[in-house]
Amino acid sequence: MGEEISTKHPDLNDLGSDVSREFRGRRVRNRKRLVDCRSDIDRWNAPFLAIYESLVPAEEEKAKQKQLLASLEKLVNKEWPRAQLYLYGSCANAFGVSNSDIDVCLAIEDTDINKSEILLKLAEILQADNLQDVQALTRARVPIVKLKDPVTGISCDICINNVLAVVNTKLLRDYAEIDGRLRELAFIVKHWAKKRGVNVTYQGTLSSYAYVLMCIHFLQQRKPAILPCLQGMEATYVVTVDDIECAYFDQVQKLREFGAKNTESIAKLVWAFFDYWAHLHDYANAVISVRTGSIISKRAKEWTRRIGNDRHLICIEDPFETSHDLGRVVDKYSINTLREEFDRAANIMQYDPDPCVTLFEPYVPS
Repeated sequence: MGEEISTKHPDLNDLGSDVSREFRGRRVRNRKRLVDCRSDIDRWNAPFLAIYESLVPAEEEKAKQKQLLASLEKLVNKEWPRAQLYLYGSCANAFGVSNSDIDVCLAIEDTDINKSEILLKLAEILQADNLQDVQALTRARVPIVKLKDPVTGISCDICINNVLAVVNTKLLRDYAEIDGRLRELAFIVKHWAKKRGVNVTYQGTLSSYAYVLMCIHFLQQRKPAILPCLQGMEATYVVTVDDIECAYFDQVQKLREFGAKNTESIAKLVWAFFDYWAHLHDYANAVISVRTGSIISKRAKEWTRRIGNDRHLICIEDPFETSHDLGRVVDKYSINTLREEFDRAANIMQYDPDPCVTLFEPYVPS
């Protein structure tokens, strides 16, 4: 059935084994560059779609989120009449799984605000309205108020003026409207990443947001392309946030047939996604860029060396905050973990008799 499928993450204290494993992985990747997709790949379309459907939040859950947002808005507007609340992140970008917490941005136009004072006042207001577990975390990297709503059972984090995240959320949601295969692929990849333990940024792996960008870029690169490059088209949505101009074509209802010439199934795309990251991506030189719909060079971005804690071993450009590399958290140990997991997934998709089961087997430390 092909080569042995590795399931061991690198021992972070064993640099020698890291190096030998990397050479072994590179040898496997080079040997398999020209492998065609298995002929029976479409047998797994239905099982993959069933996994996707099981992860998608129910309409009832979305209704509860809107209910909570509306009740929070009433409370907030008593104190700050011109303020607005926005859902952002995975709960609002079409890529959130069931039973997720929600992230809310409180947008206040006054530029002279003291965020800590507002958060403390907000916490006071929320506690007075009998919301549960209210905490103002004013010293966090992103200061927030945490709470739980006893009516809907939803937990919520509220931040102040993180408007760029709201715009990013809209961009991803618009991409999701163009072709349903993006959501299917991203949910499956995120589910795989969670099961295999490679979606924890503080451990040096990638965020859910990074994986979604990887999926968008991948579908922009298919031949024929499944997704367009919205930032490369005439802008119909333009907003400036923190001196960053965010502009792109957002009339996505006009693009629903964009990917129709590409008839690749979800199973084929899952195979191709892992095959790309295991065997074809140029980690040494390439930056993936949803903004340009292309690969750009690390040299052009000046991402060829470590600066402070930022390393550029796998490079994923943020679509608007273009100096931000989503892969900067990946270090010389966790890059081996990621590449080994991409190799494992590619092997499973190519050779395993039941990839829909084996792919998602939880990672167990050896």
